[in-house]
Amino acid sequence: MKSRVWLLGIGCWLLAVSCWVLPANAQRALDCITQSRNFAAGNYSVYPDSVLPALTPAPEGYQLFYLSHYGRHGSRYLNDRKGFDIPYKMLMSADSLRQLTPTGHHVLHEIRLIIEDSERRWGDLTDTGKQQHRDIARRMIEHFPEVFSGDRQIVARSTIVPRCILSMGAALQTLANINPQLQISLQASNRDMWYMNHQDKKLRKGAMTPEAEKAYRDFCAKRERNPRLMRLLFYHPDSVSSVVDEVTLNYYIIKMGILQQNTHLHERTYLMDLFTNEELYMLWQQENAWWFINHGFTSLNGSSQPYTQRHLLRHIITDADSCLRMEQPPVHLRYGHETVLLPLVCLLGVNGYDLHTDNLEDLEQFGWIATLVFPMASNLQFAFYRRSLDDDDVLFKVLLNEREATLPLATDCAPYYHWSDFRQHYLKLLDEYKPQKK
Repeated sequence: MKSRVWLLGIGCWLLAVSCWVLPANAQRALDCITQSRNFAAGNYSVYPDSVLPALTPAPEGYQLFYLSHYGRHGSRYLNDRKGFDIPYKMLMSADSLRQLTPTGHHVLHEIRLIIEDSERRWGDLTDTGKQQHRDIARRMIEHFPEVFSGDRQIVARSTIVPRCILSMGAALQTLANINPQLQISLQASNRDMWYMNHQDKKLRKGAMTPEAEKAYRDFCAKRERNPRLMRLLFYHPDSVSSVVDEVTLNYYIIKMGILQQNTHLHERTYLMDLFTNEELYMLWQQENAWWFINHGFTSLNGSSQPYTQRHLLRHIITDADSCLRMEQPPVHLRYGHETVLLPLVCLLGVNGYDLHTDNLEDLEQFGWIATLVFPMASNLQFAFYRRSLDDDDVLFKVLLNEREATLPLATDCAPYYHWSDFRQHYLKLLDEYKPQKK
């Protein structure tokens, strides 16, 4: 494990009736799920924006002049029907054997309702997702009014996925409504996909090595069964074993209930109500470990997965460098996916997410909590400050989901950092990385 790990500390995410707190140990993660079941949803969690902390004023003499951003699309429907068909077909098969309890029939009814609502909307942005980006855009103007004033240029880019394009549109519409003078340029093109959504096939293919697969299966083995659910749904669970897989059914019913939070069916919580907080927590642990293996730093697969976002990081640096001497540089807004944002955060080491470990039991102890990084509409913002146009000591701060964050860099003005230190550190990191040849 790295000798130096930057922990998230005591930072909180507060919702109207719950708090999202960095778990200091396994029990704290369970506590967060108990207070807000949204915490268990991982990458399906709804953006927690009810209460946001105040931002630290810039050091004396420094003025904001540039903003750079990468954000995930907002809340969406499930990407495809498979995740709904699997539990549906299992329950239908059990029903044909006359093994469904009244609870089992109710669950089958709820699944049918969700499938009908989602049909032909697979992967679509929901109204909740649009509102998330409207709200984030409004708060960007509130937090950083200097770069959204007058006829400032806004350069927005999206991946070519419709939910990302619509997320960008919702944000830009809000900016234009607040300040009609803004000069907005937007684009979604294959020409930008090399950095906006680079999924390095060689790295991705090598994520689940035999060593990683074994560690993951061992980690999940004591967390994935749910005999209580089987007794709730079936009169005689053993009699349906040929048509129902307990582990798979448990997984998909929880995921269906979690996903509903992002649609207009969010008030129908019946599927989520089937599960105890401890059962949700066990699935959350499995998901958290999976995301770490596939996007974090672990020697189980070569400790290289975050480098999938090396092109994006270099592009962010290049864009920022080009703006340092501009009197009124553009605002750069980018809209993409959690499979980009999470490894970017790990590559940067934001809030200690550059944790290196091969022990999946370590993740919560050291604050590697994917839920805190990539809820729907999650975002990373870089705000730049200077004293004058020719200032050689540019400062900046990074915000993860609109909360000031830390980097693994020394600084004498936290939460601000010297841009020259950042450039030197991360360009060296990128230059030293050698892509796989096979």
